Amino acid sequence: MMVVAIGLVSLASATEFVVGDDKGWNLGENYTAWAMGKEFKVGDTLVFNYKIPNHNVIKVDGANFKACTSPENSEPLATGSDTITLSTPGKKWYICGKSDHCERGMKLVINVASDVEAPNSPPQPDSSSNKIEVFQYLSLMAAAMTVAIAFVI
Repeated sequence: MMVVAIGLVSLASATEFVVGDDKGWNLGENYTAWAMGKEFKVGDTLVFNYKIPNHNVIKVDGANFKACTSPENSEPLATGSDTITLSTPGKKWYICGKSDHCERGMKLVINVASDVEAPNSPPQPDSSSNKIEVFQYLSLMAAAMTVAIAFVI
């Protein structure tokens, strides 16, 4: 039950990032600068907005990102408003596969953090005052989870 509640809280706090903000996924933008200072977490989404057929989005690995090449069997996203859910932690790389667009800066690398931080352990009870503090801590956590679940449902 607690795992489900933590998952629901994570989903409720997911963020949608529009790549390039109001300028979108286009030539002439600095996506390294755009990503700087943003905290991407598992469960967040990236939205790539662009004019079709001018651009597309291809997820690549670090080597293909550096070389601006697409994997042989890659399926480019090409709807003009592509949404990618960040489902695992770690580095993620995206490029535009049209012409020389990647070489001209249409590429994005981000680092995705885990969605759930390790919970802090309550202090070890070694006296009656510590037992009260542990009880208060657990009561507060239970109340917070109840409120979080109420917002999701």
